[in-house]
Amino acid sequence: MTMISRIHLKLAVLLVLAGLLTNAQNKIQVPLRFDFYYTLEEMNQALEALHKAYPKLTRLESAGKSEEGRDIMILTIHNPDKGAELTKPGVYVDGNIHGNEIQAGEVCLYYANLLLTKYGENERITQLLDKNVHYIVPVVNVDGRAAFMSEANTPSTNRTIRIPKDDDRDGLFDEDGYEDLDGDGNICQMRIRDPFGMYRSDPEDPRLMVRVKPGEQGEWTLLGYEGIDNDGDGRVNEDAEGYVDPNRNWGYRWYPRYVERGAGYYPFSGVGLKALAEWMLAKPNIIMVFAFHNMGGMWLRGPATQDESLDPRDVALYDYLGENAEKMTPGYRYMPSWQLYPTFGDFGEFTYNLLGAYSFIGELFMSSQETYRKDITKPLEDPNATGRERLKFNDHLGLGEMYKPWTAYNHPQYGEIEIGGWVKISSRLPQPFMLPELVHRNAAVVMFAAEQTPEISMEIFEVKEIGRNLNRVRVRLSNNKAMPSMTANAAGMKLYPRDMLTVSGLKVVAGGKITNLHFDRVTYKEHKPELQFLTVPGFGKEEYEFLIEGKGTLQIEYTSRKAGTLKKSVKL
Repeated sequence: MTMISRIHLKLAVLLVLAGLLTNAQNKIQVPLRFDFYYTLEEMNQALEALHKAYPKLTRLESAGKSEEGRDIMILTIHNPDKGAELTKPGVYVDGNIHGNEIQAGEVCLYYANLLLTKYGENERITQLLDKNVHYIVPVVNVDGRAAFMSEANTPSTNRTIRIPKDDDRDGLFDEDGYEDLDGDGNICQMRIRDPFGMYRSDPEDPRLMVRVKPGEQGEWTLLGYEGIDNDGDGRVNEDAEGYVDPNRNWGYRWYPRYVERGAGYYPFSGVGLKALAEWMLAKPNIIMVFAFHNMGGMWLRGPATQDESLDPRDVALYDYLGENAEKMTPGYRYMPSWQLYPTFGDFGEFTYNLLGAYSFIGELFMSSQETYRKDITKPLEDPNATGRERLKFNDHLGLGEMYKPWTAYNHPQYGEIEIGGWVKISSRLPQPFMLPELVHRNAAVVMFAAEQTPEISMEIFEVKEIGRNLNRVRVRLSNNKAMPSMTANAAGMKLYPRDMLTVSGLKVVAGGKITNLHFDRVTYKEHKPELQFLTVPGFGKEEYEFLIEGKGTLQIEYTSRKAGTLKKSVKL
């Protein structure tokens, strides 16, 4: 080969490599696609692409590092020309707090994509970005998502924070986890032939197993998920990754592990959770929180335990949002979370009780949607019929990729066994073709709630001379949205100062709340009448009266941690 040929070859190789690099960088493009699951790396690339496409409307940052050193990324979205960030009601949306609940991350990413790509084009969304600030964290458990997507798993594994834990109390940590024995990228079930086993092949579809009836001969014994006895204790897969549940480790009503499985040694022992909590506490304007999980079709609000109760005024707002959410997500149920099961150290309880934010947990996918029959309203009578229908769904709609046929394998400890069953992307996870509707419907619920954040207006509706160098000034604060300016719980617990109505510039002789405008009834405040503390109710108003001495300019200011600031002046 000549020198020139070698140079041409090197140039060609460099051009190919440059092209591959460019393609890799351009693979994620705005508007984003939602017909596949993003890896963690792709999720971060998608956030970067949105930020790059809309730099004025976004800020991309890390709340902190995870146990394995990954960044927990947050995309902040609002229009700074319409007010400073912390003066706007904050809407916080996160997902994927459990590593295997990947569709929750897709809902968050879709919401961000929807807000940005429709801004200036859709009137409702334009108003949302002008009025609110949106904090979006698609992946809370970054280590869990990374491991779930890149490694072999069951639909339920890599759920935990990846803090090593001695599950079997043998002095070793995470030493006996799952193994992908057949190398197909999934952790499936193992079974062994056994005439005394509790299962036999389903005569209608031998891929499934049904329990034997009394007097019937067995055919199979289930051995659990793929794996071997790594530590020689006679058990398989008993000490996998973790287990600290990231939704049991928050700093409100945390209980130790003997009360709540997965609680960890102390609240916020998860370093990523602690970083995220500190980031949220620095955003006092957050008034609405959504945290998305992966399955069941539910909208869950507090309380998380039956021994607690919510203020009826907060329940009224939850009911309004929850009942509308049910209409936008057919089949979902709105209910208190304790009706599903009680939890301690729960994220939603932390945000409601310590941040003073209305908080919903969205459980997404309903496996009942995996149908293959004409009349889906008619319940299946045979308890085994659900499995058969899911297999038909797999065969005809899932392209056969949801279920691994049983295959012989020579296990080093069990001998001749078979491996098969439902794969990683199944059961708890919708198939990719089902994602577009799922993410849109759930994002629409967030959008509806964001529209209901407080929208306060201030009106000086009366200025009247009443003699003796006094003027009567009346002020009305009204809210034309459903959400009050602060939760009743936050007001009752004195979690932070209530909204303030302040009058300055002239001497305030008296001031107080108007309790009956028609009969001129006012409850005057004894001390410091120029400063009134209040909460503006949803779809309601508060009216105040001030008696002002002297002439000049009167300044009136309303300040709220969650609902912004308003100022007016009047010449007396």
